[in-house]
Amino acid sequence: MKNILMATMFLLVANSIIAQANVGQTAPEISLPNSTDSAINLSSFKNKVVLIDFWASWCTPCRQSIPRVARLYKKYKDKGFIVYGISIDANKNEWLTAIDHDKITYTQVNDKTGWNSAIATKYNVNAIPSTFLLDKTGKIVAIDAEGGQLERKIKKLLKKV
Repeated sequence: MKNILMATMFLLVANSIIAQANVGQTAPEISLPNSTDSAINLSSFKNKVVLIDFWASWCTPCRQSIPRVARLYKKYKDKGFIVYGISIDANKNEWLTAIDHDKITYTQVNDKTGWNSAIATKYNVNAIPSTFLLDKTGKIVAIDAEGGQLERKIKKLLKKV
């Protein structure tokens, strides 16, 4: 019985390690609807530096981080920087109201399954806000980088050919 329990635990841990998005790995594909219910694929941003930003309208720290993310987007969007915001709001109207209130202009998609999000699970998101910085090839180069560290990484990635 002890051996079966140990084997089961090993398989669970091994499976979660394989399924998680980690630095150095290619970001798992995402395809979610935007505000007009059109699917936006993460892979459509090839050859761009992408910041994936998991958030929700009801999350105070998320809403507080939006102005910083928006400033980075405004500063670097013409150089090839994209923000792919993923809301885990179950209520579409609350999500849309937050976008309007916070004047978010970068790409926004919604996973209305909330904390049951298969995508959040693939990315091992256990708390929000949670961010993943991708290079131009779609590889994850940083997780939850903030402030000056995030901006330095974005600038460096944008300079790479």
